[in-house]
Amino acid sequence: MNKKWNIAIVGATGAVGSQLVEILEERDFPVESIRFMASEASAGEILEYRGKPIVVETLSADSFSGTDIVFFAVSPRLCMEFCPSAAAVGALCIDVSGYWGMDDEVPVVVPEVNPQDLELFRQKRIVACPDSSTVPLVMALKPLQALCGIKRVVVSTYRAVSAVGTRGVDELRVQSGELLNGRPAEGKVFPRQIAFNCLSHSDVFMPNGYTLEEMNIARETRKILASPNLQITATSVTVPVFYGCSATVNVELADYIDPGRARELMAQSPGLTIFDDAGQGACPTMSDAVGQDSIFVGRIRADDSADSALNMWLVSDNLRKGAATNAVQIAELLLDKYL
Repeated sequence: MNKKWNIAIVGATGAVGSQLVEILEERDFPVESIRFMASEASAGEILEYRGKPIVVETLSADSFSGTDIVFFAVSPRLCMEFCPSAAAVGALCIDVSGYWGMDDEVPVVVPEVNPQDLELFRQKRIVACPDSSTVPLVMALKPLQALCGIKRVVVSTYRAVSAVGTRGVDELRVQSGELLNGRPAEGKVFPRQIAFNCLSHSDVFMPNGYTLEEMNIARETRKILASPNLQITATSVTVPVFYGCSATVNVELADYIDPGRARELMAQSPGLTIFDDAGQGACPTMSDAVGQDSIFVGRIRADDSADSALNMWLVSDNLRKGAATNAVQIAELLLDKYL
């Protein structure tokens, strides 16, 4: 990648936007110029890129002239509104909000799993990142699918409060302080107290009783793995942790695989780190994953209630590989293969 590119980050002041800035620097992305955009409430703030101050601009439909790549780390509503404006002036849009992944003409990509789908970006000049819970799931499932096929997946995810941004982090911090000092905890972001508590849902409920995130995990997994008939069901729980994502996964395979063979397969897969010695108490935790781009896999074991099924435990950093790192990797691959 000898050429340098004009980059914009929409939502640069948020949790994922801040990670995008950091990861672009870490990975030495070929940046010619970079612009930060946000709502009027954040416009005028000063952020840094490689030690240089950059004033945050107010986001508008006319913001994208001269940009080559735009990362959208904002709400689905804003992404829906402004992505077409960026694409109309020739920018390549990478959506981290989840909105455009619902469009059949927009590829949803995890570079280690389905890089071939990136060529579909030409239809709308938009590529979508999946939900931060979907990323580790499909990365762990891909090597098993490639060997013998997957019949059914049952996944329960446990997501940190940063999944809703800095406001979620702030609410957990404030509520924890209030409760530790004997005062009641008031909530504005989450529907119930989150400090020292777990919420059995993590998003708005749909008519079928599932949340939107749970349905997205199932839909995105089918799309990324190119398995439209895959039987998959998800439950997503919000836990009082600042950063990270974890999941319990039960996968029923088309043929039996010994747990040892499954460990070998996943150990050879890019982006996965096996952290699995239950006899020594060595199982990954969410704190192990924070600040890391690898997906940690542990507790790989046979499901003794089924003939050809495995259980496993996944942990990852929801803001890095679950969002920002995946988005930057998409951009790198596009520049290398298609631009």
